Amino acid sequence: MASLHFCSECNNLLYPKAEQQRRTMVYACRICPSVDETVDSGLVYRNDLLNITKEQAGVTTDLGQDPTLAHTNIACPNCGHEDAVFYQDQSKRKETRMILFYVCTRCNHNFQDTLAGDDKAEDQTLEDNPS
Repeated sequence: MASLHFCSECNNLLYPKAEQQRRTMVYACRICPSVDETVDSGLVYRNDLLNITKEQAGVTTDLGQDPTLAHTNIACPNCGHEDAVFYQDQSKRKETRMILFYVCTRCNHNFQDTLAGDDKAEDQTLEDNPS
């Protein structure tokens, strides 16, 4: 954990500084020429990245209430309500054909409609959060 270091001569804050000749880091005062060479660790900067296994950028739980999405009168397979908003999944656009995803405005159920002329007659129900 980072801690603050203060000058032993003037009590001002010490700042990290690179000692070019010895290739080390020291704490130096900006007011007086005092230098403290007791560095806790050689770590200057650390960037921790969290791995996100399933990215869902832009997907929220209230898509059915979003006024910017287009509405259609498709029936929800969950509650039968005939009003839903729809959007296109952008994550796999190059790998698959265009698929429209629907969200019921009453129960927020996510689903997709079968294509006209497709052999599958059932609606494909999605998980709670489409990817």
